[in-house]
Amino acid sequence: MEPTYQTPQGPKNNILIPVAIIIAGAFIAGSLIYIKRSDVATNQPPTEHLAIAVNAITEGDHTLGNPNASVMMLEYSDTECPFCQRFHPTLQKLMDTHGKDGKLGWTYRHFTVHKDFAPKEAEALECVAELGGNAQFWKYLETLFSKRKFPVAQGDAYVNVEPTELPIIAETVGVNRSAFNQCLTSGKYAEKIRLQYNDAISAGAVGTPHTVLFSQKPITRETKDFIDTVNLQLLARMGRGSSAPFAISQDNKKVLVSGAMDFAIMNQLVQMLVRANS
Repeated sequence: MEPTYQTPQGPKNNILIPVAIIIAGAFIAGSLIYIKRSDVATNQPPTEHLAIAVNAITEGDHTLGNPNASVMMLEYSDTECPFCQRFHPTLQKLMDTHGKDGKLGWTYRHFTVHKDFAPKEAEALECVAELGGNAQFWKYLETLFSKRKFPVAQGDAYVNVEPTELPIIAETVGVNRSAFNQCLTSGKYAEKIRLQYNDAISAGAVGTPHTVLFSQKPITRETKDFIDTVNLQLLARMGRGSSAPFAISQDNKKVLVSGAMDFAIMNQLVQMLVRANS
């Protein structure tokens, strides 16, 4: 049975929080590759309202589902990031749950925090999109995540995706290998990757993955109470010096999610946003 936690506003605003929130703290605490950190004072509200700038989602983006959905998930991700890999199925499941009726969409942008392989893999993804289309882009991304194996237990080996494999993977998703090689060696998408990195910083990203949830209507009190409760629970596990994993934009229409959040938490948040936009 799921426990009930009282929000700071009083008993009448009780929210059901899944058990997963109790155990998610340690997972979230390790899921950010921090660029910067800020102390969270114990006497301050857990949820910040941030001034952020996000480039609008356009036809040039890589989007699954309805690009005009009332709730959009804009994910900044890195193919070399183990927590991005772990978060990917969560977003897929959210789309399976809420995206089929057109109320939820998912857009992917590059935030190449890791510099060994991620920048070139991001360029490879763009080349696949150019040569094969949107469906092939998502297939290629899925394949990259499935091929790279990150250690999850002591003794596990790290399995990398070598640069020589990139054209082979492109061919397996239906892209001409010769055309792909020509595109990738040209470096034509390097500037786009760099600009999306800067866009992620402007969108409040401090690590990977970073997700911005867009709501066409203002964030409701119910959703704010839920976010406050989640932040309080996770910060208690993450410890002093950590940043709250959730924030709200100053225009009150965007929720920022830092880290690989558990599906149960994300699902409840998306449900609230979808319901508020119905």
